[in-house]
Amino acid sequence: MLTVTNLVKAYAGRTVLAVPSLVLSTGFHYFRGGNGSGKTTFFRTVAGLLPFSGAILLDDQFDINRDPVPYRLRVNYAEAEPLYPNFLTARDLAEFVGQAKQASSDQIHQLADLLGVQKFWTQTTGTYSSGMLKKLSLLLALLGRPRLVLLDEPLTTLDVATAASLFAYLRQLNATEGVSFLLTSHQDIALTGLPMTSTWQVGDGVIVPAD
Repeated sequence: MLTVTNLVKAYAGRTVLAVPSLVLSTGFHYFRGGNGSGKTTFFRTVAGLLPFSGAILLDDQFDINRDPVPYRLRVNYAEAEPLYPNFLTARDLAEFVGQAKQASSDQIHQLADLLGVQKFWTQTTGTYSSGMLKKLSLLLALLGRPRLVLLDEPLTTLDVATAASLFAYLRQLNATEGVSFLLTSHQDIALTGLPMTSTWQVGDGVIVPAD
């Protein structure tokens, strides 16, 4: 599903993440590590938001650098602490991202209902609580027909009922469409109820299989 080769991410000449080789099969993959360990850097790199050296290949076909548009159509990302222009509404953002991800109107409204975003659909994001921002970020990350979804701290600020609906939906996407998920969480990942395919430890600039 995802193959990472000789990935190096550096800031101002200082290497913060080096991944010689990482191969992930279809499924659910948990990346754990403390604050500043490099989890978010890795997720943002895989999502195509940060420059790097090396190679990232999706489904043995789509190279992040060679095929930037097809790759990004198939890889979605929900940030741990999302920020949006405070004058835009959930509807504005869903329609904009939905168009970029080739999502249907039906899918947009289905996800808005699933995550409870319809309740604040036309409010500007500057009025949102952290929980409302999280629900919106999850909605945006599920639009289109992704092959891989990166979820950075999906449990944070999410209420129990919405979390249950979300993780049931993720299991369905994996079972019926073969969608894969990479997750981080400072909370007990068992609370998601998701069957983890693999667990990885991130720290000291490297990613290794967890004990």
